[in-house]
Amino acid sequence: MTQQGAPGMACDAELDAVGLDCPMPLLKAKLELNRLSSGQVLKVTATDPGSQRDFRSFAKLAGHTLLNEEAQQGLYRYWLRKA
Repeated sequence: MTQQGAPGMACDAELDAVGLDCPMPLLKAKLELNRLSSGQVLKVTATDPGSQRDFRSFAKLAGHTLLNEEAQQGLYRYWLRKA
């Protein structure tokens, strides 16, 4: 099932991490990525400002691709393509 995020940004799965503090958004994203196949895209929505740093670092270290990130009105959205 493909859902639309940002214009042109499709995803294979979505994770709602709204209201969760560090490190929970990242831990839940890791678990969700484990369920996806290589090349699939996970969209994460979080409210923790520290998640920006966390997701950038995690993508680099784990070899995933951070396709896009948005920050608006206290919501942070990330699109990660699984390595």
